[in-house]
Amino acid sequence: MISNTQSTTEPKTGVISGINGPVITLEGDPGFQMNEMVYVGKENLVGEVIGLASDRTTIQVYEETSGIRPGELVYGTGAPVSVTLAPGILNNIFDGIERPLSEIAKSGGAYISRGVHVDSLDTEKKWSVHMLAKKDSQLLPGSIIAEVQETRAIVHKVMIPPSMEGTVLNVVSDGDYTINDPLLTLLLPDGTKKEVTMTQKWPIRIPRPTAQRFPAAQPLITGQRILDTLFPLAKGGTAAVPGGFGTGKTMTQHQIAKWSDADIIIYIGCGERGNEMTQVLEEFSELIDPKSGNPLMDRTALIANTSNMPVAAREASLYSGLTLAEYYRDMGYHVAIMADSTSRWAEALRELSGRLEEMPAEEGFPAYLASRLSAFYERAGMMQNLNGTEGSVTIIGAVSPQGGDFSEPVTMNTKRFVRCFWGLDKSLAYARHFPAIHWLTSYSEYLGDLSHWYSENVSPKFVDDRNRLMAILNQESSLMEIVKLIGSDVLPDDQKLTLEIARVIRLGFLQQNAFHPDDTCVSLDKQFKMMEVILYLYKRCRSLIAMGMPMSVLRRENIFEKIISIKYDVPNDKLELIDNYMKAVDDFYNTVMEKNA
Repeated sequence: MISNTQSTTEPKTGVISGINGPVITLEGDPGFQMNEMVYVGKENLVGEVIGLASDRTTIQVYEETSGIRPGELVYGTGAPVSVTLAPGILNNIFDGIERPLSEIAKSGGAYISRGVHVDSLDTEKKWSVHMLAKKDSQLLPGSIIAEVQETRAIVHKVMIPPSMEGTVLNVVSDGDYTINDPLLTLLLPDGTKKEVTMTQKWPIRIPRPTAQRFPAAQPLITGQRILDTLFPLAKGGTAAVPGGFGTGKTMTQHQIAKWSDADIIIYIGCGERGNEMTQVLEEFSELIDPKSGNPLMDRTALIANTSNMPVAAREASLYSGLTLAEYYRDMGYHVAIMADSTSRWAEALRELSGRLEEMPAEEGFPAYLASRLSAFYERAGMMQNLNGTEGSVTIIGAVSPQGGDFSEPVTMNTKRFVRCFWGLDKSLAYARHFPAIHWLTSYSEYLGDLSHWYSENVSPKFVDDRNRLMAILNQESSLMEIVKLIGSDVLPDDQKLTLEIARVIRLGFLQQNAFHPDDTCVSLDKQFKMMEVILYLYKRCRSLIAMGMPMSVLRRENIFEKIISIKYDVPNDKLELIDNYMKAVDDFYNTVMEKNA
């Protein structure tokens, strides 16, 4: 006899007939729906229906299945796998299916015990609510009805669910309420009354609706020169950060999370090593947001789903994070998602696909890898929300190709669906050049969309200067082929100059020190002025070489090292000092002319 803690009025139950790791099969059709959330066995493990046939039902379990036996029962919930949306998401750490890790730790200690059921958000805590909805007013789907100061940095806008509209019958007064207390009563078009609380449930696999999608027109400013200047990402855009082991994927994502001008950060640690995730958790809890002076966690939610946690939950963690991001986008915020790493998510798909005995495609990945990746990246965008506000979800996905091989399926398929590609390079990382993003393998398709913004907000010359820097770096790459064969001494002086200026660009502009107070984050104005100085130096040196001055003479004056040091020597709040470097280039020109006239 199976001891059943559930009530006998459960909607539907099925009997387990087979278990294969996280995949469980039931005999016959117990009447479950596709993607329905179910509870498995005596311990009520959380699972999801992923396959239905007349003679068998397939379920993936988001927890460890050891000890489960055929004959145990599975209980349906009648609802899809959903996340709870309400104040309390920020400054919190969840697992892959939105269970708060701090609450689990209180009840079960450091290790997550199976079948643990805790509320996603604190239902006891009272929030100070300021009501905006008025009695007798008409509310449309997604309308903002109240405001709650969720953290010091973010005001949480309470909305009615996207599927609801009606007339307000009564409204509570401003005061302290829990997330489940009714705030107002709505009279729906069909004549029924509905109480509205701060809480919404939303299925993780269904995108939240919006009014319209806007084209990319605004960059996500990260403060990282190689990203902002050479390969910019738009708000509402998609980017991939592929790189082998040790090239700095996680570090690059940390930098963007810390310094980008997104309002909210959702960091999904998906299948990464536990020690890396620990580093994220420790770092983020100590960091101070440079813009507001508040802790960075005040605008961050973390989803930790490490490599030693169940595989199936890894697959769900991306969608959980996406749904949280869309919820804040609906309030009118710009949200950035760091998914670290989508390769581990694809590996979870591969493992589940193998257990389901599906026909494998390239390298054992399932045939639907591409469509799953596209469905994930498609949910990014700059949107007009149902309530008239504008918000965006930007997705930055790290990819970990084995051995740094960019031709493997996850990287290749990701490339199809992202418009910005920041390729990390092993040789740069080993040479201590960070961020190790290689300028020849990376690209951004947003340049054309954002050029208008750059010319209006920074300088009309910005995009032109960027293109000139890229041209010099490309020239350097083709010259290095010759240098490797026969050495640099045989090159004419104008080509030696190209190599020298390319070195200045690499060391003084592209390389950036995350631990230096002035260099860790650089404003666009400083980035532009640094480009101007480098290009001015190039122009003056070219005219000297045209007059017959050899490169050896130019190198004596130490001007190149001086320009490289701008990044450290000019504080971010004293950009006028950069004009002194323009003067230093002129002085250098005059000195060389005098000495060698």
